This record gives sequence, C-alpha cells and structure tokens, in this order.
Amino acid sequence: MIDVPPALLAFGRWQREGRAGRDWIRALPTTVGGLLTRWGLVPDGEAMNGYNGMALPVRRDREPLVLKVSWPQEAADCHEALALAAWDGRGAVRLLAHSPAEGALLLERAHDRTPLREVVLADAVPAAGVLLRRLAVPAPPGLRHLTDLAAELAAGLPGRWRELGRPFPRRRLELAHGLARDLAAPTGGDPLLVDHDLHYDNVLAADREPWLAVDPKVLAGDPEYQTAQLLWTRLDEMDGPAELLRHFHALVDAAGLSPDLARAWTVVRCADYLLWGLAAGFTEDPRRCAAILDAFAGRRA
Repeated sequence: MIDVPPALLAFGRWQREGRAGRDWIRALPTTVGGLLTRWGLVPDGEAMNGYNGMALPVRRDREPLVLKVSWPQEAADCHEALALAAWDGRGAVRLLAHSPAEGALLLERAHDRTPLREVVLADAVPAAGVLLRRLAVPAPPGLRHLTDLAAELAAGLPGRWRELGRPFPRRRLELAHGLARDLAAPTGGDPLLVDHDLHYDNVLAADREPWLAVDPKVLAGDPEYQTAQLLWTRLDEMDGPAELLRHFHALVDAAGLSPDLARAWTVVRCADYLLWGLAAGFTEDPRRCAAILDAFAGRRA
C-alpha cells in the first residue's frame, strides 16, 4: 500500500470538495496501487505532493518515470495531458500514459532536485526564454484564448481596484486597463500554446535535454503572456528597475518575443496579480508586482 504524503493529508485541493474530496483522499492509496499494477510500475522513491495531488517516482523495467495523480477535475482544467501530447517531449517531459478518470499521468522523470531556480539569474533568464519559445507550438483546439482573458480583465480591473481601496496610483490602473482592452482585440493569427505556469521551479534539469518544463497549465494565444511571472518570481534578485529591464530584454531576446507585446502583458498581469494577491492576503507578491508596474509605467520596451 502506498502512503499518501502527510503534507497532502494536512492541506490540499481535496479539502475544498466536501465529501467527494474526503472520499478521493481516502481512496488515493488504492487508486495509486491500481495504476501501478495496470501500467507495470514499481515504486522508486518517496512520494512528493503539491496542492492538487501527489507524484510518485516509479520504474517500468529500468526506465525511471513519475506517476502523477491529481484531483481529476483539476487535471482536466489545466489541460496538462493535452499540452504534453502536443509538445511530445519538445521542451517538456514526455507523457507516456494518461487515465483521465483517475487524473493520472505517467511521465518521463527529470531531476526534481535541480530546478532552474538554482541557476544564477544571468543564465536562468535566457534559458527560460529559449524554453518559452520552444513551447510556443500551435495550440490544440479547445483551450481558452488569451483575448477572452484580456477582455475579462479589462472589464474587472477598475472595480477590483476600487474594492481594494485603490492600492496603486490611478495612472497605473489606467495604463493596465487600456492595455487589457488592446489585448482583447482579435489579432487574426494562429494562437500558440502558452504555459501560464512556466517559472523557474517548474523547469527541471534532465538527461535528454538540458531543461524540461513540468506541471504545465495552458492557454492559447501570445507567448509574451508569460514574461511577467518569469520576472516577478525572481525579482528580489534584481538590483532595481534598471536591472529588471535588462533581464526583461534578455528574456524577450532569447524567446524571440515582441518587446511591446511582452511589456503590455507584463503590465496587465502584474496589475491583475497584485489585486488578486491583496485579496488573498499576500504581502510579498503584491509588492513585487507594484515594483514591476512602476518600472514599466510610461516606458516603451
């Protein structure tokens, strides 16, 4: 019998789901055991966990793999299997098997103890940019488009800003609001696959390629959308606005992005995440997003 990680038992998505969630977490050892049998796997290390589920190192014959089991609706909403199939190992871990009913994925194993976060910033930023470009393949049908998200943000930003006590200057709000309206306009081009949770902890060293993305959550649209998170997650390592802008340009250049479009999405995402973070009771992430807004306000990338 496989043990569920204590941290997942203590805190996880399942707790939001009432009786269904309690039934799911109780059945998780049996679910994992059934998957091990079905896919011919043996455990090969201690299980790890996130908020939505667990990941167990396994082997099939001598091949090192990972069995990931998540709350099934979360797995479906993130479209992880769809994205991994579209990439087929190009810049991301390979998907070897998928069972939607259990929210289960059998994945290539990367080096989980060697994330891109451990690499010095000057090298990590361009490496992330190269990976961002490699993941920007034509989007499969059925994904939410970023123009729809931008329209939603344009409609909601002013009200959220007022409800939270006008936490940043009106001119910053007006900039983000105007850019969100612009981004909501259809461009007519073919949308690309965008991993909107691509950050330095979700990029792991590997043998087949230097770096591989894991745990994707995807949308369709502009890869420029993801520049913001790759800035705010390591902002504290940057010495002021000038260095922030240098890293922005390094990221844009490595990924072959449009500087103006990357700037627009960075401003909009930072305004959105700042407001979301304040509403959730966060302190550090809103501070980081405010610093990025200040650095980008009134500037052309």
